[in-house]
Amino acid sequence: MNPVSHLTPERWADANRALIRKGLAEFAHERLLAPESLGEGRYQVLSDDGTTAYGFTADRYALDHWQVHAESITRLRDGERLPLDALQFITELRGTLGLSDEILPVYLEEISSTLSGTAYKSTKPRITAAELAKADFQAIETGMTEGHPCFVANNGRLGFGIDEYHAYAPEAATGIRLIWLAARRDRATFTAGSDLAYDSFIRAELGDKTVDGFAATLAERGLDFADYLLMPAHPWQWWNKLSVTFAAEIAQERLVYLGEGEDDYLAQQSIRTFFNTSDPAKHYVKTAMSVLNMGFMRGLSAAYMEATPAINDWLAGLIEADGFFAAARFSIIRERAAIGYRHLEYEAATDRFSPYRKMLAALWRESPVPTLQGGERLATMASMLHVDHEGASFAAALIRQSGLPARTWLRQYLDAYLLPLLHSFYAYDLVYMPHGENVILVLDETGAVSRAIFKDIAEEICVMDPDAVLPPAVERIRAEVPEHMKLLSIFTDVFDCFFRFLAATLAAEGTLDEDGFWQTVAECVTAYQDAKPELAEKFRQYDMFTEEFALSCLNRLQLRNNKQMVDLADPSGALQLVGDLVNPIARFARR
Repeated sequence: MNPVSHLTPERWADANRALIRKGLAEFAHERLLAPESLGEGRYQVLSDDGTTAYGFTADRYALDHWQVHAESITRLRDGERLPLDALQFITELRGTLGLSDEILPVYLEEISSTLSGTAYKSTKPRITAAELAKADFQAIETGMTEGHPCFVANNGRLGFGIDEYHAYAPEAATGIRLIWLAARRDRATFTAGSDLAYDSFIRAELGDKTVDGFAATLAERGLDFADYLLMPAHPWQWWNKLSVTFAAEIAQERLVYLGEGEDDYLAQQSIRTFFNTSDPAKHYVKTAMSVLNMGFMRGLSAAYMEATPAINDWLAGLIEADGFFAAARFSIIRERAAIGYRHLEYEAATDRFSPYRKMLAALWRESPVPTLQGGERLATMASMLHVDHEGASFAAALIRQSGLPARTWLRQYLDAYLLPLLHSFYAYDLVYMPHGENVILVLDETGAVSRAIFKDIAEEICVMDPDAVLPPAVERIRAEVPEHMKLLSIFTDVFDCFFRFLAATLAAEGTLDEDGFWQTVAECVTAYQDAKPELAEKFRQYDMFTEEFALSCLNRLQLRNNKQMVDLADPSGALQLVGDLVNPIARFARR
């Protein structure tokens, strides 16, 4: 088999057109580009030197959303029509985009990798949105053809070779077995939920046969199993990083290679998280990967991992004790156990941001499968923005399948997804990172949304109340956020980074017009406020119906620093705010 058979002139041309379409749309949305109107829905953007013109037609939607028509894009220089080339598009606009000499080549490499992934996805059997809407959880997870909706370079994965792409990319849907290591207890730390113990947990995950086999491997080397903790590693991380970068640890038997486990896993959209296909009721495993993808090196900090189970237990307890969450059937899948390995020499040589501190750690996250009841099935919320090769959306397919009016279906989805976010914010000053990949939707037998499950808790949530009483182990999730930026956790992460696309997609298909979409969102917000009159003062303080809110730009973060976009301990400190957006629900406020 030719490992690069997906890289053909035709597929490459299609991938470049798709990426330039997204670049024009999202760079215009973030006001990096200021397209000139040529009339009748046609626009033009000039290169930095003014010699190359990109022309296109676009529909404009709420939140300054540009729905650029890919087939309409032209590239002209001196009257001559030129082929579309995404790398040239970026270099021709590098000054406008603010790309430094240091960042530009790395960004171009991320663009190249994203294009290659798009070309690969186009070789897969074409599944219609209607067919995917009836598929199972993992078929939906691996069937996505687009990554994060805002980021233009959203599938960088710098570090993967082509053979590794075929082995480990989620869209390749190749079964993976994790590498297992024995880590000396004086360098490794295992933490777990209050009701879990290391030995019973590991045996439940791996099985007695595998654990006993690993113990025998250590005994053959004259090593005591009791001196070690078992920890999983991504195969890529072992072969490309740990086996070399941690050579001293291996040579001195602080780390011992044990081989592959017996369970098969599938990579999820986040690359480094794995779903157990041998036993779907078992935990997901999330591993460290020293791969650069979408603004971050995808490592896991050993220091961060230590408090992870306690943070998850705290949040689960808060949710379980609140009747409003119970009524919404809202839940999280907890990160139940975590393990991290500390390389003391690298730690002494680096600061807390260093990727050398994030090379060997893992966590175990609950599977949502055991929570399913009769007729229920799962879908990643990222799938709601999926559009198939015929231009049909997954969301519209679910609506048609359900037999419900579009606004009824949408309201049920909002009640499952938006209401818990509103209640967390107003009742607890608690915010999440609730993008499509971090939310799992539970669908009933018709395709309607019955509830939502949030994940990726410990690294993403924060409490913005400086006076909140938190257990010592949970204290790190407290963040100081300026008052005027607090509500951006919903306006940016939910409205601008998700609803903006969903609303435009449903409107473009003729499934639900924009007014209907945003009026339904407004009705959901109003219903929450009516249900919680005791929070009236906070509703006035943080007004969901404010006329405008700040535009927070994600691509600007990546264009400025594509290795460490933000500090998770200071989520508001690095934001790129550029002007304001008109709040699409303001006009539906109850007067």
